[in-house]
Amino acid sequence: MEDIIQQKFESIFQATPTLVRSPGRVNLIGEHTDYNEGFVLPAAINKEIYFAIAFNGTDKLRFHAHDLEESAEFYLANIGKTDIGWANYLLGVVKQFQKATLEVKGFDLVFGGNIPIGAGLSSSAAVECGLAFALDHLHGFGLERLTMVRMAQKAEHEFAGVLCGIMDQFASMFGKQHHAVLDCRSLAYEYFPVDMQEYRIVLCDTQVKHSLASSEYNTRRQECEAGVALLQQHYPEVQSLRDATLAMLERYKEEFDAVVYKRCKYIVLENARVEEACQHLQCGEMEAFGQNMYASHAGLQHDYEVSCPELDFLVAAAKARQACWVPA
Repeated sequence: MEDIIQQKFESIFQATPTLVRSPGRVNLIGEHTDYNEGFVLPAAINKEIYFAIAFNGTDKLRFHAHDLEESAEFYLANIGKTDIGWANYLLGVVKQFQKATLEVKGFDLVFGGNIPIGAGLSSSAAVECGLAFALDHLHGFGLERLTMVRMAQKAEHEFAGVLCGIMDQFASMFGKQHHAVLDCRSLAYEYFPVDMQEYRIVLCDTQVKHSLASSEYNTRRQECEAGVALLQQHYPEVQSLRDATLAMLERYKEEFDAVVYKRCKYIVLENARVEEACQHLQCGEMEAFGQNMYASHAGLQHDYEVSCPELDFLVAAAKARQACWVPA
């Protein structure tokens, strides 16, 4: 794929580009906890977006999306949201550099890869982080990776309209061969060397496409914020669901909207599951780790209500097989 992207660039722009690879990610456990300042356990994967990029000596940005066979041009002096959906992820990143008073020069770009779009593997974060890394390298700005992660996250907030947490961008930029656990409040992280031995993590494609920008992602975030606002009336120290306990929720359950209560309950329990799952990984207790994942899915299915029949079927099928302890 890397060679194809380079050849496409040379064919369109008649120049030799710099090449950048940006991986997608899978999250083993800790779903929807990132925007609640909780814990997550993501890992970069061997599906990626490739970028071929070079300065063009103009005041224009010239993009080509290889997978869609679409092109677009924009003036650096007038960067804003566009009706071209895929271009917003790129323009949002450029805008963040400009907001940081970093002068971006005109450049040509061809990008494409093998991360399935809408498959939950964070193709958008790979695009945002890949371009941020490429621009930093090309201009020699010398930005820290965490700074670029934050810029990529803001790009998604402001140009894609998705109020995402920081996990996807962080996993793409900081991913290594081993899994990393991330504290989404302090942004502290720890790499967990995982000896899979005879086990394999298998990603199963439900063939159900989703888009965070058109889903109920933002609704779930608002429901969590409503729960925090209620808890703060009784516990001023609660700044996010990271600070909440099941006992707090139970004590004032009658004051909660029933749906909001379910959302908050899931997040509180999921944070605890991530910490427990990390202990299982460290001890090589893969069966126990798999049970954490089953419990996570049950919460997503019944309390957070973000599953689908196809995914529920795959989990049920996995449970029915003795050798399958860890559903993906």
